[in-house]
Amino acid sequence: MASDPHGDDDAFRWEGDDAPSTPVKKSAATPVAPAAEPLAEGWQAVGKGSETIEEAAAGEPAPLGNVALVSMGLLGGIYLLYTVGWVLGGIRMFDAGVFLVPAYAVIPVVWVAIGACAVWFGATMLLTRHAAVWVRFVWLVAGVFLLVPWPFVMGV
Repeated sequence: MASDPHGDDDAFRWEGDDAPSTPVKKSAATPVAPAAEPLAEGWQAVGKGSETIEEAAAGEPAPLGNVALVSMGLLGGIYLLYTVGWVLGGIRMFDAGVFLVPAYAVIPVVWVAIGACAVWFGATMLLTRHAAVWVRFVWLVAGVFLLVPWPFVMGV
């Protein structure tokens, strides 16, 4: 009886198979696996595709779509225009404010009003980065209604 160089491993081989060290080329028709959701605490992903699961578990927010990015840009532009409106309205109101209240009390209030738009936009973007996109838009639209530069609008 001749000795087999592979021993009992012949049952696990199929003659004509490619060697396991040969890299498999992916074609354009190879489907891409859908994004995986993070695993529950205590579980670990192993095997093919486990890198995408680990990346999803890292907590990075999903990228926004084109419509969401354009909408956020428009809302950011509105906040920028509101800031300009508060600057112009604050300058107009300064004379009337100083007539009623000392200047050292009016100046900080005007600066807070000018900075409120930037603070609201920045805080909303920072605090809702892991929330759903609609939550971010609700807070941004609420700020658009709450931070209207009334001194500029009313022409005081």
